Amino acid sequence: MKITATIITFNEEAKIADCIKSVDWADEVVVVDSESTDRTRDIAASLGARVIVNPWPGFAAQKQLAVDSAANDWILSLDADERISKELRDEINSLGRRPDTADGYRIPRLSLYMGRPIRHSGWYPDRQLRLFDRRKGKWKPVLVHESVEMEPTAKISELSGDIEHFSVDSAEHHHRMIGERYAPLSAKQMFDAGRRATTFSIMTAGPAAFLRSYVLKAGFLDGIPGYCISRFAAHHAFLKHLILWELGQKDRQK
Repeated sequence: MKITATIITFNEEAKIADCIKSVDWADEVVVVDSESTDRTRDIAASLGARVIVNPWPGFAAQKQLAVDSAANDWILSLDADERISKELRDEINSLGRRPDTADGYRIPRLSLYMGRPIRHSGWYPDRQLRLFDRRKGKWKPVLVHESVEMEPTAKISELSGDIEHFSVDSAEHHHRMIGERYAPLSAKQMFDAGRRATTFSIMTAGPAAFLRSYVLKAGFLDGIPGYCISRFAAHHAFLKHLILWELGQKDRQK
């Protein structure tokens, strides 16, 4: 089983080296960069990655371009803020010796937040289908929370080693991610799917998200980080529904 590790980047000079080093055992590393203005491309190339520059078309489209550009059919897809753990590396390397190889594998993703691994709050195991045969699957074209969509007949299995996720650098960064990326994109995706916000949904989305994360998903077991995650989840839910309501108002005014 020959594997191409694919990574998409934009101004990731602080994280790209660790990401590439975690997959330096792969047969090929392909980095698709959306015109970074920092040293991301230079660092990636110096570590042996094949770098492709492509203007930003969206998450799913950029990841699919990386898949299409790979020399091998087996793809291990990562974001620049992710790492392959040693346990997962060994597990993947053993797949070629198994007689029951699947067409795709879901992998648990462990986020590290405020210096602590988060194992509750709805953040774990957060299984992602990231190792797959591109002849049997491709990235689903959605605006946010993109995922690999496999053919109906494809065999999907699970691995136990973790992808380590270093997505949030600080509270301020978390706040910006929600306001500038996730809430607007989620609202647009909901709007395009025909969903609309009401006064009731705007008022209840935040409290419901907090209770789900902190109580139902046991966020309280993650200490202060778990409380912060739950508060940010509430903010995201509120803002997403508020933006969705604004999109509906603009649509009715046309």
